[in-house]
Amino acid sequence: QVQVAESGGGLVQPGGSLRLSCAASGSKFGVYAMAWYRQVPEKQRELVAAIYAGGQTKYGDFVEGRFTISRDIKNTVFLQMNSLKPEDTAVYYCKFQWGSNPDFGSWGQGTQVTVSS
Repeated sequence: QVQVAESGGGLVQPGGSLRLSCAASGSKFGVYAMAWYRQVPEKQRELVAAIYAGGQTKYGDFVEGRFTISRDIKNTVFLQMNSLKPEDTAVYYCKFQWGSNPDFGSWGQGTQVTVSS
């Protein structure tokens, strides 16, 4: 059974930084893409950033150059978040996608990020 685990969330002041990490275990498939999403109550989950097997990256429009997605050789995915704003407060979810079909993926449980003074 595939397990996806995030870490690194917490409370940070506006203008501060956080680094999220995520790793998957138990999969028999290669990684097509890794991504971070976020969700606040009563809103749809939205894409924050994605990184593909070939190294291409994609970001949500709201990122505006403040966040960077990266990965290491063991397919741990990171999200470096700088210049955080109160509106970045959300539960952040990690997703591993195992094929070109976005429905073929595994989600983590989510980690809370709160930006507040």
